[in-house]
Amino acid sequence: MIRTVDFRGRVLTKAQYKSELPRATLDVSQAMTLIAPILDRVAHGDEEDLFELAQEFDGVRPPSIRVPESALSDALANLAPEIRTALELSIDRIRLVHMNQIRSGKITDVAPGGTVTEKWIPVDRVGLYVPGGRAVYPSSVMMNVIPAQIAQVKSIAVASPPQKDFGGLPHPIILATCALLGITEVYAIGGAQAIALFAYGMENVCEKADMVTGPGNIYVAAAKRALRGIVGIDSEAGPTEIAILADESAIAADVAADLISQAEHDTIAAAVLVTTSPKLAQAVEAELKKRVPRTKHSQRITTALSGVQSAIALVDSLAQGIDVVNAYAAEHLEIQTQNARRDAEQIRNAGAVFVGRFSPVSLGDYSAGSNHVLPTGGCACHSSGLSVQTFLRGLHFIEYNEAAFREIIPTVITLANAEDLPAHGEAMSVRLELP
Repeated sequence: MIRTVDFRGRVLTKAQYKSELPRATLDVSQAMTLIAPILDRVAHGDEEDLFELAQEFDGVRPPSIRVPESALSDALANLAPEIRTALELSIDRIRLVHMNQIRSGKITDVAPGGTVTEKWIPVDRVGLYVPGGRAVYPSSVMMNVIPAQIAQVKSIAVASPPQKDFGGLPHPIILATCALLGITEVYAIGGAQAIALFAYGMENVCEKADMVTGPGNIYVAAAKRALRGIVGIDSEAGPTEIAILADESAIAADVAADLISQAEHDTIAAAVLVTTSPKLAQAVEAELKKRVPRTKHSQRITTALSGVQSAIALVDSLAQGIDVVNAYAAEHLEIQTQNARRDAEQIRNAGAVFVGRFSPVSLGDYSAGSNHVLPTGGCACHSSGLSVQTFLRGLHFIEYNEAAFREIIPTVITLANAEDLPAHGEAMSVRLELP
């Protein structure tokens, strides 16, 4: 069901580890070609084009592209009490964590009379995408909306695909979660066309956004890549992935269940176990064979676990295992070792790190308080997950008085002449000329 890669007795580079633990093939460039007509249609079309795209790709014509506020209120009123309670608890924890991400401004006195003030300014408007299809993701509503609200973004809109089963509206739990969070601007539109609507805007339908965030399929990722620059983006989210670093102290049933949980998302989801224990590896394989057939989405999970993107990797030591997982840079990394907290301190590259037996990825997906919109495809080597900072821009305010200005003039003129840009120097010296 899952292949084995043996790194024991081998010392490899970061690139070599990555090559032996490849991701699933995902041709975003080809998808960009396929979606180009959709982007053009939204850019130059009207609301009727959006209705036709919904019918074509979602199999239903929404009653309206913008969801009526009454539908949001009705969804919240009809939400099962136990789901509402679970959402409210998760919202509280996510808010608590993200409130600690607020950045304060700083004033730096660079010279007597010369200051540089850094302020953090929220973007004016964001479009938040919440996927639909195989599953419903109220968790993605929370993970996108809450950081944007804490950043004090003034205008927040949400888009989610229309559903045939719900009369062309997004899933009612999505609508109810928006209502819980006070979001009233929601659009029944999905895929590349949703990203294009936020990027370009459309008269009498939707105002252009400054930024788009949120996960989605390959066509959403392709639209983000194609429209980056027209609109800001958080990242191009790829298939979900989990890596687990484990030693002989890990419990095979826990490890197998966690691998299965991420494989449940998609046939190209990645599930990787890196372990020092051949005994654990064998026990995990046995657990997978026992548990996968009993799961609701067993066919999807089997395909994901048997793909090239999933593996059990055997290593000589935890030190080598840490090298492997740092090279792999998983979206989600679990540490299930005897000294999990100590070993976690050596992790440099991961979207989020889940430390110890009682911190599974599923906890972070919903209710830990952390954000689950995370870098995939090895991008955790250079990128972070979604946060309040995603929606903020650092802006410098420079203010010098005359004395500070006169003191620095020779330095600026010298550097301007060194770069053969004498007019830059003249823009300094002119201020000393008498009017």
